[in-house]
Amino acid sequence: MSNSRKVGGTGDRPDFLTAALLVGFGALGLWAGRDLTLGTASAMGPGYLPRIVSWLLIAVGVAVGGLGAFREYAEISKPKLWPVAIILASVVGFAFIAEFLGFVAASVWLLLVGSVADRDSRLREVLILTAGLTAFGALVFIVGLGVQMPIWPF
Repeated sequence: MSNSRKVGGTGDRPDFLTAALLVGFGALGLWAGRDLTLGTASAMGPGYLPRIVSWLLIAVGVAVGGLGAFREYAEISKPKLWPVAIILASVVGFAFIAEFLGFVAASVWLLLVGSVADRDSRLREVLILTAGLTAFGALVFIVGLGVQMPIWPF
């Protein structure tokens, strides 16, 4: 197989990959929830929402793939592992920090470290968004939904 770029033609390869992932996850969800009772819209069973979400994933995947078939040819670029590693470190760090130092410290870690993955992020914007998202998250999850996690380490 040659390594040359295809000139002309159709087929947006990133869209095809996205479509395959969405359809695959939807099919996996349908398979995993196959034994759950569906129920009705007024009396939902444990399989109702997973099945609806799985079918929606499949529908969106088919739509994305269908539209990608008519777009100009585009290759899939090489993945950049640095941003993936940074995001993974921020999420794993959140999990450990939340247990020992509370939600606020964990959220600050998640947002500040995660922002390093975007080379175009500006420190002032990141700090403002971190303060706002941390306060919003604490109000929604800890206060509003009653998630059992300390807000502060003390």
